[in-house]
Amino acid sequence: MERLTWVDLCAGAGGLALGLESAGFSPVLLLDNKRQACETLVTNRPDWNVVCDDLVDFLPEDFPQALDVDLLSAGLPRVKASAAVRRADSDQELRLLAATIYLVHAIQPRALLLENVPALAESPAYSEIRNFVRAELAHLGYKFCWFVLNAADFGVPQERRLGILVALKEKWFHAFAPPRPTVTEHVAVGRALRRSMAARGWPEADAWAAQALSVAPTLVGGSDNRGGADLGPTGTKRAWARMGVNAGALADEAPGPDYQWQSSGGAGQMLKITVDQAALLQSFPPEWRITGRKTARYRQIGHATPPPVGAALGATIKTALLSPARTQGVRESPGPATLRP
Repeated sequence: MERLTWVDLCAGAGGLALGLESAGFSPVLLLDNKRQACETLVTNRPDWNVVCDDLVDFLPEDFPQALDVDLLSAGLPRVKASAAVRRADSDQELRLLAATIYLVHAIQPRALLLENVPALAESPAYSEIRNFVRAELAHLGYKFCWFVLNAADFGVPQERRLGILVALKEKWFHAFAPPRPTVTEHVAVGRALRRSMAARGWPEADAWAAQALSVAPTLVGGSDNRGGADLGPTGTKRAWARMGVNAGALADEAPGPDYQWQSSGGAGQMLKITVDQAALLQSFPPEWRITGRKTARYRQIGHATPPPVGAALGATIKTALLSPARTQGVRESPGPATLRP
């Protein structure tokens, strides 16, 4: 299998990287500014070139192997539209997005892949950001498309909508199409976690799995400035409660043989999932070790791109890049724009 080269920005726990690796890409550099995420990457792939540095400070000329790669990818922190929210760290999220687009100038990849909130791809509130991206990429000779994928359509047992940008140099763009769903039936939480729930001898694992018939709500990693790990806001907790799960905290281990489960009632009577089970719901392979303490591990998982989505995107991008380049007339493009948070 011919392998293509790629650089991964904001690599996190490696969800997107795992998917792209399985699609036939070999990383020349992975960048993240969080020590714990870098430790996770090095623990699982000691041969990967992991750079623990801030994206805004990253200078690709210091890493010549990162120049002129086939793909530049980034699973960026969730961008908030300035018109819709006022938050102290929203400026930083915009700066990271802008820094990624500006790195395209220096790295000159044949393709670019960004994953973020679905609203970034479709909401009028984000039109200013999309206009900035359009002007920059057109100036550099890329064609691109925005689209939204649901991770559940790719076998991930979770309702997780992702806003995606794929850009390719104009001569390869004709061969690209967004990935099509790989499953015809979504994977329910009970099916995904039944074996894990039974691992310590809990006799009611099958009964619990039989009633947990929905995909999981979106796992939310939360902010580093928040308290401990939980599975999300109030609406999400209600959805979990309908499957007999207390979403207010995470368990240290799966239920044992003496655990008494009640499918309804107060949250304290419901079971809790573990961090390892959250990783299964994000479709990390069981052997992938997320390092750190419980809250740090869960946040890495909640912020990750599910690997099957990365694999599907990688496969379609690779198909386009390996297709015969088609000569096209290049239209006059607008000059670069400036994104002001």
